[in-house]
Amino acid sequence: MKENVQKFGRFLSGMVMPNIGAFIAWGVIAAFFIEKGWFPNATIAGMVGPMLQYLLPVLIGYTGGRAIGGQKGAVTGALATLGAIASTDSTMFIGAMICGPLGGWCIKKFDEKMEGHIPAGFEMVVNNFSVGIIGAVLAILAIFVIGPVCVGLTGILEKGVNLLVNNGLLPLTAVLVEPAKVLFLNNAINHGVFTPIGTDQALSMGKSILFMIESNPGPGLGLLLAYCVAGRGETRSSAGAAAIIQFVGGIHEIYFPYVLMNPIVILGPMLGNVVGIFVLSMMGGGLVAAASPGSIIAEMLMTPPGGYVANIAGIAAAAVVSFLISAFLLKMFGKDASLEEAQAQVAAAKAASKGQAAPTGGSNTGATVDPKSVRKIVFACDAGMGSSAMGATMLRNKLKDAGITDIEVVHAPVSEIPGDCQIVVTHHELAHRAVASNPAARVIPIKNFMGAPEYGTLVDELVAARKGGSDPAPAAKAEAEVKKPVDESKVLLRKENIILGCKPVTPEEAIKACGRLMVQAGYVTEGYIDGMLARNEEFPVAIGCHVAIPHGTNESRVHIKENGIVVMTYPAGIPWDEDVVKLVIGIAAKDGGDHIDVLGRVTETAGSDEDTDALVANADVEALYKKLNGLE
Repeated sequence: MKENVQKFGRFLSGMVMPNIGAFIAWGVIAAFFIEKGWFPNATIAGMVGPMLQYLLPVLIGYTGGRAIGGQKGAVTGALATLGAIASTDSTMFIGAMICGPLGGWCIKKFDEKMEGHIPAGFEMVVNNFSVGIIGAVLAILAIFVIGPVCVGLTGILEKGVNLLVNNGLLPLTAVLVEPAKVLFLNNAINHGVFTPIGTDQALSMGKSILFMIESNPGPGLGLLLAYCVAGRGETRSSAGAAAIIQFVGGIHEIYFPYVLMNPIVILGPMLGNVVGIFVLSMMGGGLVAAASPGSIIAEMLMTPPGGYVANIAGIAAAAVVSFLISAFLLKMFGKDASLEEAQAQVAAAKAASKGQAAPTGGSNTGATVDPKSVRKIVFACDAGMGSSAMGATMLRNKLKDAGITDIEVVHAPVSEIPGDCQIVVTHHELAHRAVASNPAARVIPIKNFMGAPEYGTLVDELVAARKGGSDPAPAAKAEAEVKKPVDESKVLLRKENIILGCKPVTPEEAIKACGRLMVQAGYVTEGYIDGMLARNEEFPVAIGCHVAIPHGTNESRVHIKENGIVVMTYPAGIPWDEDVVKLVIGIAAKDGGDHIDVLGRVTETAGSDEDTDALVANADVEALYKKLNGLE
């Protein structure tokens, strides 16, 4: 159940998250310039309807099609989505999430059937006509089938809300209101159901709680704050701005994509709203008129005299409950393998079995590259100084052992991937950023940088591609390699910064211990520790083979005083993400690549779980000092 929910949520995330900037742009324009916004402007507000009706659904359909069928799938998915849009005046986000992947799947299957059967010189003609014909057929299908089905489903939800309201089951209305809002029925529910009934109540009683059932900004605020704390990558970094737009601007639609990324988190806003309505009922909360937009400012403006305590309590209760439940669900369901990752791994394995590069098909596999043309491979991580450096060292050694010395292997931040590389290896959660950074390169997603099976597959692929070719003087190159002597006065790892036999702690406590040791050594200031914790929250620093390399975010480098490394061993092991860590290496690297030599030696001595276990079990300060500093 957990795996299926996560796969479904991650697939939706793959369609929605790349377009979150468009959602934010729409939210900002709506919050400020619609008739009831803060700075009404009819001309600017004229964009709000077309963006919601056409732009956002087409973007989602385009992205969903691309995730399944590459660029051709993207165009086909967008065409099919336009058919769903043309079928109704309702917003077709759900239709786009069906039409986009359907278009990608259809064009992908067509290409598979036609593989090897297209006469030379007719490839472009077949490609263009296949997209046009299949897209047109799907658009017509969407008009008469997909669109009406989506409208029917949303209509059922609207009737359910009416039933609960008419039977006095107010708190339970949230059970249908929150899912219906995510389907962009919020305005229909609020103004079509609650506002007419609430107006009658307000005329007779001076206020109505019905005005706050849909417009309460608490549930959405709680969900977005949960993403700020328990989210990962782009979702975490964008949730803060979305929370401000939602709570202050009253644009609830801004948090809907965050629900679609992990559908199970709808339970957070749902139960949060249930509790909020209950508190409002108990304390006599309500508004004198509809709050539009549903912001905290509008809620307070529509609060009758004497009702502020009740209304604030209802909003706060909804936010707290939504936050706690959403954060728990994100922690439980937010770290499993994604459908995108599985698709990429299958594509890579299929390509390797044919001795070819992975085909373009997923959003994280990048371009198709001829293995014979590979001359530069880049390992990319978020900062480009820790896990990617170790992965680069491991692959460099494997290539050398296989007799391949004409391929340069380097490491870099995922946002600064060199344009002259042919292959990028990166963590699967960074794969989409790697594609955006260098669309011309083939991207290989991995789960850890130390023991990734993809290394062996890639080396075998490159060796097979070079059979029959000539390696440019490997012997001469190997002979020319001379190890640089190490100046013991300039080593990054000092004996006093090697702590052995530590007792098991949590990953967070281990990171703090590393940070405190680096502060004590004079490498960093206290602020760097927060950066180390933030880095682990975004992308776990456990890199496989029972090794973790805590280091700070790019922003936290301002707290680094000088480059340095600390080492701590935990013989009993620390459960860390999906690994058990026994060797923890804290890194402070402001500039330069001095620390890379130390990390390279770690990969040589801790290249497997067994190697690391043996290293830790037999650890000796003097021996580790010499081994990791290259003084042996």
